[in-house]
Amino acid sequence: MTSDMTIIIADDHPLFRGALRQAVLGMEGDPAIVEAGDFESARTAAAANPDADLLLLDISMPGASGLSGLISLRAEFQGLPVVIVSASDDGATIRRAIDLGASGFISKSATIDGIREAISAVLAGGIYTPDGYERGMEQDAEIADLINRLRTLTPQQSRVLGMLAEGLLNKQIAYELGVSEATIKAHVSAILLKLNVDSRTQAVIQLARIGSAQAAA
Repeated sequence: MTSDMTIIIADDHPLFRGALRQAVLGMEGDPAIVEAGDFESARTAAAANPDADLLLLDISMPGASGLSGLISLRAEFQGLPVVIVSASDDGATIRRAIDLGASGFISKSATIDGIREAISAVLAGGIYTPDGYERGMEQDAEIADLINRLRTLTPQQSRVLGMLAEGLLNKQIAYELGVSEATIKAHVSAILLKLNVDSRTQAVIQLARIGSAQAAA
């Protein structure tokens, strides 16, 4: 019998992956579970399971810097809801995650029942945030401006920015995306304009700030 749904669990701590697995397996629908222990494995799992219903993503895994990993995955897999799972569950981090496209946020201090409640809410089409969370306003004006600028990028531009952060050259990005190098150059120019920076290096630094902001929050 095939499963009604597929859920990807991406966390580098086997013990917590096990806790998430336990929560998912106790849900209706007999979900199929795909596990990943680092960011690249999470990306591979998403690509290999195009019909996956949900990705549970730890933002402190090897291979991604904080919320920049969320930006990259949301750009590449637009139809896949992503729920952040993190021990950094302060209001600023939760707000930034939702602003950048997460469908929910689960604190690592949540109970098994709490995790199931969050997953069910997102699968039903909602946005889940922990009890007691109050959205409020972004206190860091520079981060607020950066998030707004990142949100103006098209999905393809966000993918290109993520690949720039990986150190890929224009011709390598063109090959990966199956487009011409001229197209990538046009995307890079648009990215620099939208982020109000003068170089690829500055664009990558701006993206990394989302990670450092999350770590400092």
